[in-house]
Amino acid sequence: MKIEDNKELENLAKKIRRGIIEQVYRAGSGHPGGSLSIADIMTVLYFNELNVDEKNTNWENRDRFVLSKGHCVPALYSCLANRGFFDIKELESFRKIEGNLQGHPDMTKVPGVDMSTGSLGQGLSTAVGMAIAGKLDNKNYRVYCILGDGEIEEGQVWEAAMSASKYKLDNLCVIVDNNNLQIDGTIEEVAGLNKIDEKFKSFGFQIINIDGHNIEEIKSAFEVAKNVKEKPVCIIAKTIKGKGVSYMENKVEWHGKAPDEEQYKIAMKELEI
Repeated sequence: MKIEDNKELENLAKKIRRGIIEQVYRAGSGHPGGSLSIADIMTVLYFNELNVDEKNTNWENRDRFVLSKGHCVPALYSCLANRGFFDIKELESFRKIEGNLQGHPDMTKVPGVDMSTGSLGQGLSTAVGMAIAGKLDNKNYRVYCILGDGEIEEGQVWEAAMSASKYKLDNLCVIVDNNNLQIDGTIEEVAGLNKIDEKFKSFGFQIINIDGHNIEEIKSAFEVAKNVKEKPVCIIAKTIKGKGVSYMENKVEWHGKAPDEEQYKIAMKELEI
């Protein structure tokens, strides 16, 4: 499945966002802000970029995807369901103890999930390992990893970045969701980690800066990344936390809470196609 039309992808991103709100609302808990900020990137990944097969989820030549900021799994579940990895009705079981769609990705229970994540800072290490394995096995698959800008305050991220550069992993594409908000406030307030692009560049990455809500820019960035040789790529995607829902946008309090019934209705109305 590869959707080229930008308008169709934009509408699909709204559908993905509706799925995010639906999950968090029905569960009464979850992380809508950061899930909404990556919805456009995830839509392009799953409906334009990734070489995956929903009918053969363990296909050894598939592209790999690691959602390192695992708490934003509603975006991943919404994409997987809409892509056909599992029935979209299963989204109603999000965070239910009897269901498979838990609050963080579980590769043992959910078709299409390549890595169980949630402990922040560890996903890039896994993605590096996958990329090295691809090189050793002479496979052509690519590995994609989404990190949060708050998450990269974790030291392990930079250890993984050093390895990615050392082994010239041009089959690895890192995307930083740069929405500038984490659970305790802005990035500057918490750790002052600015100039993210320069930091990754100093670790040997090819840097691509984009608007993380512009479908054409996202598509173009992935195309450029595929043509970079001898080094890993880092796409710095400038995004808005809570994008698409007016009262959630740029509001840190929506990092991890569910809308009430009235707020749910407003969000779903705003996300109508």
